[in-house]
Amino acid sequence: MEGISNRGPAGLFVCFLVALFLFVPSPAVASSRCVEPVSFSWCDTSLSPDHRADLLLAAMTDQEKISLLGGDDLGGVTGRAGTHTGTSNGIARLAIPTIYFSDGPAGVRSGKATAMPSPISLGASFDPSNSALDARVIADEVIKKGNDVVFAPTVDIVRTPIAGRVFEALGGEDPYLSSRLAVPWIKSVQAKGLIADVKHYMGNNQEGTGPTADDARPGNIAVSLGVLAPIGNRMRIDARIDERTMREMYLPMFEAAVKKADVASVMCAYNKVNGPFACENKFLLEDILRDEWGFRGLTIADYSAVHDAGASLVNGLDIEPWPGTIYGPASVNAALATGPATMSDVDRHVRRYLRTLFAYGAMDRAGYPADEAAIDQAGNAARSRKVAEKGLVLLKNDGVLPLNRTKLDQVAVIGPGANSFLAGGGSSAIDPFSTTTPFEAITRVAGPGVKVVTDDGSDPARAAQLAANSDVAVVVAASYSTEGVDRTCLTFECPPVYGDQDSLIRTVADANRKSVVVMVSGGPMLTPWRKEVAGLIEAWYPGSRGGSAIARVLFGKVDASGRLPVTFPKSEADLPTADDPNAYPGVNDVVDYDEGLFVGYRHYDTLKITPAYPFGHGLSYTKFRFSRLKIRGPRKGSKSRTAGPKVSIRVRNTGRRRGVAIPQLYLALKGTKAVPQPPKALKGFKRVTLNPGKARRVQFKLDRRAFSFWNADKDRWQVVRGCAKVLVGRSSREARLRSPIGPRGPAVTSSFHGGGKTCR
Repeated sequence: MEGISNRGPAGLFVCFLVALFLFVPSPAVASSRCVEPVSFSWCDTSLSPDHRADLLLAAMTDQEKISLLGGDDLGGVTGRAGTHTGTSNGIARLAIPTIYFSDGPAGVRSGKATAMPSPISLGASFDPSNSALDARVIADEVIKKGNDVVFAPTVDIVRTPIAGRVFEALGGEDPYLSSRLAVPWIKSVQAKGLIADVKHYMGNNQEGTGPTADDARPGNIAVSLGVLAPIGNRMRIDARIDERTMREMYLPMFEAAVKKADVASVMCAYNKVNGPFACENKFLLEDILRDEWGFRGLTIADYSAVHDAGASLVNGLDIEPWPGTIYGPASVNAALATGPATMSDVDRHVRRYLRTLFAYGAMDRAGYPADEAAIDQAGNAARSRKVAEKGLVLLKNDGVLPLNRTKLDQVAVIGPGANSFLAGGGSSAIDPFSTTTPFEAITRVAGPGVKVVTDDGSDPARAAQLAANSDVAVVVAASYSTEGVDRTCLTFECPPVYGDQDSLIRTVADANRKSVVVMVSGGPMLTPWRKEVAGLIEAWYPGSRGGSAIARVLFGKVDASGRLPVTFPKSEADLPTADDPNAYPGVNDVVDYDEGLFVGYRHYDTLKITPAYPFGHGLSYTKFRFSRLKIRGPRKGSKSRTAGPKVSIRVRNTGRRRGVAIPQLYLALKGTKAVPQPPKALKGFKRVTLNPGKARRVQFKLDRRAFSFWNADKDRWQVVRGCAKVLVGRSSREARLRSPIGPRGPAVTSSFHGGGKTCR
């Protein structure tokens, strides 16, 4: 669910309400829609969505309008079978249907469903088509469980890797990667007839921490209550972010969702942003989202993120789906009576709600019947496996991988993740129809000629003996991350759910030099033993068929093709927010984003800190050569004010296997003391599959924005003066193809139209 966090007595009261209504049947709801034999003028599909919304709004009473602002079901957030994460009752006499809301980013949290890989796994695939496939599976099950709106995708930037919801961050630590993956996800969902809800707008980059944060466990209700995170709690903090940082790091994904994907709804976050709460922040909800970007959809509050009915009504929030109390009739009527909100504010929000239902088809189709039996469980599980395979990242390989079953007698699969299904907590905690564990899948893929044995690792000496008697030892290390509380460190012992796995890994590696570690985690981990193991894979939370994905990569059934969307540090002291309580978790509920743009690899590159594994890193089972970098300006005579140069390289598979290359393009813009720039920033990538000996020319298109910074004084994007440099390579730290470049091509640098100087 969109988490329930403690706001003192108010938060506990909300939880009491959940318990009170948990087993109370939902009230009768309206099923009317314009598909039924009605003669309302607003059901005329030849009219525009705006005109239809105006006609319907004019037919409503004031109290009917107010009834649409707040949600109507308190129990759905529990995720029980047959429920919905949220419900907005309709008005039968006007053919306004009841609308149902669903989590979420990794699948439907309503009874059982297919668990998709965590969104950060999609980021690791560097593949927009993989993001689209993931979206189609989730949309299929959201629809077949009778919902109209899906709360996803999550596009928050990984500002600190200890944040509890890192696993939900679609593009990891990079806004360009997040934007490229969010757009196809949203388009695919909305093509199915759903309303996508991109979240969390904005600055929701931590959950909070506290003395008992390490008590986080799967199923621990204290996590949902927020009592484990009294310090820097997401419900209270004020994220102080300067406008340039906001525009370049934390807003591009939302802008892309609006401008390139025509997203139907945007979820405002829990936290404050530069003073006001996000759900009553006029600068975010009205000035940027609507006036500047042209958003015409619906703004939806995160669960229990509304604080003041009057402020939210005036400043841009459209609906509160849960618990529907602050935007409930009593609170709204009180706000109207005392000001400054007026009935015209209510009209504005209800009109947006109605227009969204018309514009995205919810009024003109039959309601989706809840028919779980219609879900293709086997097919969706197979699709989940395919999505997961592309996200697995091979971090290290001393030649032990891929495993060759013809040369194996016994394989040991060790650790708490060996025979378990692992996932993150909160709105992505899916109860899967079925699962395949790594031990089960490795046994099947290895075949009858190989003995596969397992141990949970609780007794390191016993596990070491098993490893010593095996040809290969695979340690499946497990880490728990959850919405509601941040991790206290980046080792496998934070929180200490699964025991001392760092010691286990060292013990197994000492017993068998052919040891491979598979990390099943929500984000970056410290790997102090990485030089002691022969192979290392990051699997993230890989979903229902994660075990199969892991086994197929281990045995080379598919190439290891993921790349890191987040930096893996050598030490927690290297993190951008390390040793600065003002930056994290905040002081007196104020969090200063003073690091500015220098998050993730931008931070490591600027300070020349060597990470354990850099952003973009990932090995393949074959070898590739990148060469022949070429730059071309826009076509002669082009009048486009946004078109930029095209960069191309040649990619050749020089190995003996079919494999996947992911060349990445970075730009290094000229910085000044007044306008500092990171050493490089991702501006392009391609996923290329090639057979041995084959080559392909890969092209990257750059636009004006790629060469620009946000000039806060002039309130606009401005092209950076001077020569830039294009870098293309395998990761942020291995970009060997380099050339000067300007926004109009290899020569002209200072403007997009005319003038300029030559870069040499």
